[in-house]
Amino acid sequence: MAKVKTQFVCTECGADSSKWQGQCGECKAWNTLKEFRESKTPAGRPNFNQDERFQGYAGAKSNIQTLSEVSLDEQSRIVTGFGEFDRVLGGGLVNGSAVLIGGHPGAGKSTLLLQTLCHLAKQLPVLYVTGEESAQQIALRAQRLNLPRDDIKILSETNVENITETAKSIGPKILVIDSIQVMHAPGVESAPGSVSQVRESAAWLTRFAKQTGTILILVGHVTKDGSLAGPKVLEHMIDASVMLESSGDSRFRTLRAIKNRFGAVNELGVFAMLDVGLKEVKNPSSIFLNRSDEASSGSIVTVVWEGTRPMLIEFQALVDGTSMGHPRRVAVGLDANRLNMMLAILNRHGGVFTGDQDVFINVVGGVRVNETAADLASILSILSSLKDRPLPNDWVVFGELGLNGEVRPVPNGQERIVEAAKHGFNRAIVPIGNKPKKAIENIEVIGVKTLDEALQLLRDA
Repeated sequence: MAKVKTQFVCTECGADSSKWQGQCGECKAWNTLKEFRESKTPAGRPNFNQDERFQGYAGAKSNIQTLSEVSLDEQSRIVTGFGEFDRVLGGGLVNGSAVLIGGHPGAGKSTLLLQTLCHLAKQLPVLYVTGEESAQQIALRAQRLNLPRDDIKILSETNVENITETAKSIGPKILVIDSIQVMHAPGVESAPGSVSQVRESAAWLTRFAKQTGTILILVGHVTKDGSLAGPKVLEHMIDASVMLESSGDSRFRTLRAIKNRFGAVNELGVFAMLDVGLKEVKNPSSIFLNRSDEASSGSIVTVVWEGTRPMLIEFQALVDGTSMGHPRRVAVGLDANRLNMMLAILNRHGGVFTGDQDVFINVVGGVRVNETAADLASILSILSSLKDRPLPNDWVVFGELGLNGEVRPVPNGQERIVEAAKHGFNRAIVPIGNKPKKAIENIEVIGVKTLDEALQLLRDA
């Protein structure tokens, strides 16, 4: 009988430890070590290289060569039929790649993949493996969405060995696993969904994808804090990790690339959930700029850079006198620590004290802003609400703020200005370093060096 080796794996960073301890020695996270049992001589390891059909793919036996001898031919991609999905993936699905799609329950992961597979099944063989729902439930969803069901193959199974054997016999080009948390690998004693099972099942399926050239798409659940459930090492095995996000009261869904070996990271795709399924939104700026015709205090538009394109979003701020001893700082769609830093800069270099005020700031549309180009917009929206002085609706603002009160330039400044001009904005407040040398049609560009210059524009508005 094979000896079993017990290890403890950190669910945050994937580090191994020979014994359990309260804190991970690598990432210093608390209570993240989970027991992992692995056999020293695991049985049933897949070996797909014996099949002549699958020779030549990644993971197969190959010879040593110099870097200059490696072929530089571009990877062929399969277009999914959703332009926003292809954008997030970097142009489409790559042969032999492993893609992980995560999201909260009800976000639309299964709906997106079912729509994609029904479209691609007309051109190439696909296999949808469901472990959580029955085949009848999948068929009923396809009928409700008016999707073609004649060409798509479906399998209800949770054993990864049986899945790979079935897939090897029919040779699908795309294999969808829904979801990785319910799969189990032979020889692993723990229950499905545990660190051991998720790790081994993903490794088994990824090995099959690499050695056969099959496109593997894994569906993953997320925890309460929004991170992917299971060990962090799962993200190291795959080629691309994307998250499908949604707010509780919004019909819009955002698909963001967290990791992508074949495209840009942080690329964003926008979808609308309708009664016929997900529909891509080709112009996301239009849905995030549904503003009233009358200018209101605390509202301002900025341009953020998402992956490879600019996107206009609206900031809304509300500043009100606090009724408690400690003022509240609430940021929705923005880093709370960044908000506190902006308020300190506003106090030190703008002469505006907010220590006795509650400050609320919201990014309209449920978008999460991660870049510093929104600093200037957040400051001006807060000051506009505090002074109850509306900014003109045709203004757009972007720029990074330094701790000394200087306004720093941001990447792709000219592209942001051009995008704003396309949507009818007539004046742009930007860092002096992003002011274009040649005038841009239909928009006036004002460059500012310091926060004080930007605040003076607000006073003069």
